[in-house]
Amino acid sequence: MAALAEEQTEVAVKLEPEVPPTLLPPQAGDGAGEGSSGTTNNGPNGGGGNVAASSSAGGDGGTPKPTVAVSASAAEAGAPHDRQTLLAVLQFLRQSNLREAEEALRREARLLEEAVAGSGAPGEVDSAGAEAASALLSRVTASAPGPAAPDPPGTGASGATAVSSSASGPAAPGKVGSVAVEDQPDVSAVLSAYNQQGDPTMYEEYYSGLKHFIECSLDCHRAELSQLFYPLFVHMYLELVYNQHENEAKSFFEKFHGDQECYYQDDLRVLSSLTKKEHMKGNETMLDFRTSKFVLRISRDSYQLLKRHLQEKQNNQIWNIVQEHLYIDIFDGMPRSKQQIDAMVGSLAGEAKREANKSKVFFGLLKEPEIEVPLDDEDEEGENEEGKPKKKKPKKDSIGSKSKKQDPNAPPQNRIPLPELKDSDKLDKIMNMKETTKRVRLGPDCLPSICFYTFLNAYQGLTAVDVTDDSSLIAGGFADSTVRVWSVTPKKLRSVKQASDLSLIDKESDDVLERIMDEKTASELKILYGHSGPVYGASFSPDRNYLLSSSEDGTVRLWSLQTFTCLVGYKGHNYPVWDTQFSPYGYYFVSGGHDRVARLWATDHYQPLRIFAGHLADVNCTRFHPNSNYVATGSADRTVRLWDVLNGNCVRIFTGHKGPIHSLTFSPNGRFLATGATDGRVLLWDIGHGLMVGELKGHTDTVCSLRFSRDGEILASGSMDNTVRLWDAIKAFEDLETDDFTTATGHINLPENSQELLLGTYMTKSTPVVHLHFTRRNLVLAAGAYSPQ
Repeated sequence: MAALAEEQTEVAVKLEPEVPPTLLPPQAGDGAGEGSSGTTNNGPNGGGGNVAASSSAGGDGGTPKPTVAVSASAAEAGAPHDRQTLLAVLQFLRQSNLREAEEALRREARLLEEAVAGSGAPGEVDSAGAEAASALLSRVTASAPGPAAPDPPGTGASGATAVSSSASGPAAPGKVGSVAVEDQPDVSAVLSAYNQQGDPTMYEEYYSGLKHFIECSLDCHRAELSQLFYPLFVHMYLELVYNQHENEAKSFFEKFHGDQECYYQDDLRVLSSLTKKEHMKGNETMLDFRTSKFVLRISRDSYQLLKRHLQEKQNNQIWNIVQEHLYIDIFDGMPRSKQQIDAMVGSLAGEAKREANKSKVFFGLLKEPEIEVPLDDEDEEGENEEGKPKKKKPKKDSIGSKSKKQDPNAPPQNRIPLPELKDSDKLDKIMNMKETTKRVRLGPDCLPSICFYTFLNAYQGLTAVDVTDDSSLIAGGFADSTVRVWSVTPKKLRSVKQASDLSLIDKESDDVLERIMDEKTASELKILYGHSGPVYGASFSPDRNYLLSSSEDGTVRLWSLQTFTCLVGYKGHNYPVWDTQFSPYGYYFVSGGHDRVARLWATDHYQPLRIFAGHLADVNCTRFHPNSNYVATGSADRTVRLWDVLNGNCVRIFTGHKGPIHSLTFSPNGRFLATGATDGRVLLWDIGHGLMVGELKGHTDTVCSLRFSRDGEILASGSMDNTVRLWDAIKAFEDLETDDFTTATGHINLPENSQELLLGTYMTKSTPVVHLHFTRRNLVLAAGAYSPQ
């Protein structure tokens, strides 16, 4: 339940207003703030009652009202902030016209009506208290329209302790029980959490005391508890800045920022510029850090050790931060080693919660439609002339991209509506199958040849490349706002004739498709004008009739490759759109940009069908799963997310990269995902189990492009370090240890040396590799713009 509620806050699903039946069906509970995770909303009143009740309980989510009231009365006798919480809740109940709940709560808490009515009156609550109460109220109100508050993490079997109850330690002032509002919050409400006043001169002592304790603890616990350093450092610094202790904050930063892991340096650079309270107001990094709890995965033994230490030392300042700002995901079992932790950490908000990767994913392939392949007479005659016997057509490999049998892990065929095959698509599939029979089987002993397309004199600045599936066309997006399309076969690019000429053509003739083309327009290159900013993404449709391009101007454009004109401009993103990609079945496409959101579109709709929201920074790259039911997005928040196209939910979160992610690719069988980032590493993920299963080290710069061979035996990676590297994918994925324990705790065991998997490194003279593509016969095509030294 807790996990579902978390996902709801991350995902905002948006549907086209008038969706015809052929499109993705709307899901139950569709709309902002309601995912379709199965939880129901009781309407504004019912939902409000639940939220209010849970917040007054101080972390007792689904309890009935009498219990709430008792805990409230106990709280009244306690610290003054509990009283403020109670007043705020009563005020909220009154505003929501929930009279009965308000009466019951007041009776149990023995509170006079005057106290509630005049909660801001002198003598009742001081001004700081009133501010905290109003901030609290705004947070409670913000959460009201959503579903009932979940059971607090930490009470369930998972052992996650997002917010411990007040019994386990001093509660943070102005704390809202288990209500965590993760939407874009009111800035003042967010910052008010830093109101807790501790002695500013003691912060360095608190931090160094904890540091000394962790460094002196046993090796097995030290690695796990060291994860606390970075989030605590950030929150303590922000707390000092917010409370205007600027000198103490500066001293604190200078003393401890050198202790943080190297992969947080970029974040610390941003943090160092926040030196005044005013700077915090509009700072996105600050808000991200404050609103998304930093997730730490720690074994129960290590957690108990930490808790005991903080309680013995009565180190309330640190304990408050742990409770308020961190989500500690506790697991039973052996603590993880330094290597295991280092492999998984590094993202903007810590690791993924284990619950985030538990939902079922249909990673199998859809059944291919039955198409009769006619025998190719020419091929057979050619073989017989050479005196060889006729060859049998080789069967497709089990790891092959398409299978005839229904895959047990495949989604239902009609799970999402897909376009029907046209006759031209069937002909293309037949051509594809014929090519497949001549495909080279790759492996460590048979590496592919690489054909490199170098863009020379690309002073326009090459920013995107794509190649058609049949390898006949190549498109480049440039910084001068143009898209250029080349034919890489002897067949030249021709436009359709003018309307007046088309009317003279006999439409019944067999070669009508040839006749409509205008030979006068034939050329090797066509330039498409329309964008008003650099073109960062390009993608051909599977049938080669259309080309998508995304630009800094905030639009995605659809171009016809028959007329070489722009058909539609899709406007939805407010900022640059970094990437776009067609679905393997056409019709749908996905885009991602600087607004931190990915959008799913259909070519015949001018508004997005789904909005995938949850990343904390730019969405740099997008990729469709081979079965088109899922979309993967890589972000500058150093995470990869997998989204369900059907309902817009985030079904996987992968952390482990130490820099922004710039490339993604799925294996042809749909089971695995490879990701590349600015850290130069390529990480391999098992989608079904939600686990990292491999790490390929070798590149020394950003990995810009990744592609599996057509049968999935080889993974090619292209980088800004001017190299293409080939990796043994079969060996990387064999003998995977995905037992129940590994899946439950995330104890991954990566091979020590990825050099054993490296099959070859191919250097260019001075050309960063922007794009890679395997032809249908497994020849590698690579592309990039020559950069003179």
